[in-house]
Amino acid sequence: MLFGDVLASLDETTGFRGPVACRAVGITYRQLDYWSRSGLVEPSIRDAKGSGSQRLYSFRDILVLKIVKRLLDSGVSLQQIRSAINELANRGVEDLTGITLMSDGASVYLCTSNDEVIDLVQGGQGVFGIAIGRVWSEVEGTLSTLPIEHAKSGVAAGHDELAARRRAKRDAS
Repeated sequence: MLFGDVLASLDETTGFRGPVACRAVGITYRQLDYWSRSGLVEPSIRDAKGSGSQRLYSFRDILVLKIVKRLLDSGVSLQQIRSAINELANRGVEDLTGITLMSDGASVYLCTSNDEVIDLVQGGQGVFGIAIGRVWSEVEGTLSTLPIEHAKSGVAAGHDELAARRRAKRDAS
């Protein structure tokens, strides 16, 4: 990763709360909540379980959220986005950086090579594209400045001063 110091420590128990995910992606909490409840993009680290619990999103979850937002902003239907997200879910994190999503506004195509992108454009099927590697870098840069949370402790780490004070007070007692 580009920001190794901050994001390299992320593992399957470290992620970002809903409000942080919203800031990183540029969506409202209401959108995030709907996407989670409808199964479009569910948090892979910790889901909300009743009142007072908080979802915890992984880096990959936030990357997918950003892709969903870009596709919606481009006018792609939610049904087509679901299909594309399901296809992305079948791929590992490392595979994502080499994928370009192409769309003609009605369908979404996953291209894994420049030749596939060129074929779609020449065939008139590709009107716009989203290079996931570039989105990856954007999300990585944004998240490097936002607070990280560890699922086991429930306490934010990184750049959250209030959480650090709470942790210090708890440890002192």
